[in-house]
Amino acid sequence: MGKTLIHEHILVNFIGAEEVGYHRWNRDSVMERVLPYLLELKAHGVNTIIECTPAYLGRDPELLQALSKRTGIQFLTNTGYYGAVDGKYLPVHVHMETAEQLASRWIFEFENGIEDTGIKPGFIKISVNAQDPLSEVDQKIVKAAGLTHLATGMVIASHTGPWMAAKQQLDILQSVGVSPDAFIWVHAQQEKNFDLYMEGAKRGCWISLDGVVWDVERHVERLVFAKENQILDHVLISHDAGWYSPGEPEGGDFIGFTAIFDTLIPILQKEGFSDQDFDDLLVKNPGLAFGLRAVKKGQ
Repeated sequence: MGKTLIHEHILVNFIGAEEVGYHRWNRDSVMERVLPYLLELKAHGVNTIIECTPAYLGRDPELLQALSKRTGIQFLTNTGYYGAVDGKYLPVHVHMETAEQLASRWIFEFENGIEDTGIKPGFIKISVNAQDPLSEVDQKIVKAAGLTHLATGMVIASHTGPWMAAKQQLDILQSVGVSPDAFIWVHAQQEKNFDLYMEGAKRGCWISLDGVVWDVERHVERLVFAKENQILDHVLISHDAGWYSPGEPEGGDFIGFTAIFDTLIPILQKEGFSDQDFDDLLVKNPGLAFGLRAVKKGQ
C-alpha cells in the first residue's frame, strides 16, 4: 500500500438512499474537478487512498478505477451500509433482513465484485448513531459487518465518534468471534476524554483520527497524547476531505488532501515526532490495519 490516507472521499451524495444513483453525476466532470488535487497529493508520495463513501451515499467503483488509471494512485472501495443520520442512507431492505442476510450481500460483493463492475471491495464501511444503547438496526449492521469479516477477512471501519459507541460495537463484534484489531474506530477525534484512547488501545482496536483538514489543533493534541502514552502503534490519521457534491456548481467546495503534509507534520516535528513516527502513521499502521485477515476454517 505504501504511503496511505485511510479516510477520504472523492464524491458523496447526501440526497438519500431512495434517490441516489449514477444518474446524479457525470464521471468525466468529476474527474476534471478532482484530478488536480490527486496529482498534488501524488507529489507527496501517497500511493493509496482508502475511499470511504459507502453504498447509497455515492460509492462509484468505476470512477475510482478511472482515477487510478489516470494518477497511478491505488483506491480501496468498500462494502457495507451507513446507519448514521437516523438511517437516511439505508436501503429499505435493511429493516426487513437479518444480519445474516445483509452479510450475504456484502460477502457476495467481495467474492464477485460490486454490481457488474468486477471491482471488489477492500474493506467494510459501516456507521452507527452515537447513542447508548445502539438502535436495533445499528446493532444488526454491526453484527452483519462482523459476519462479513469472518467470511472474508476484511477490516471493519465504522463511522462512530465517541468511545461509548465504539465500545458497544466492539462488544457485539467480539460476541460473534471478531478480534478487536479488525475494528477501526472512525472519527475517534470526537472523543474528548483522552484516557478512553488508552482503553481503546488496550482492547486492541485501531484509533482513527481522521478529520485533520477540519481541525488540525484537535489532532495535534490527540497525537501528542498518543505518543506520550506509547499508543501510536494503534493510531491512524487522515483528512476526511474531498467531497465532490452532485447538484452543486462544479461539485461544490472540494477540499484537498494535503493538510497532513503542509500543516500537521511541521507542527508535530516541533513536538518531537520523528520520521519513524510519520512512517508508522502513514505506511506501517495503514498496512497492518487494512490487510486481509486469515479466514478461519469452516467460516
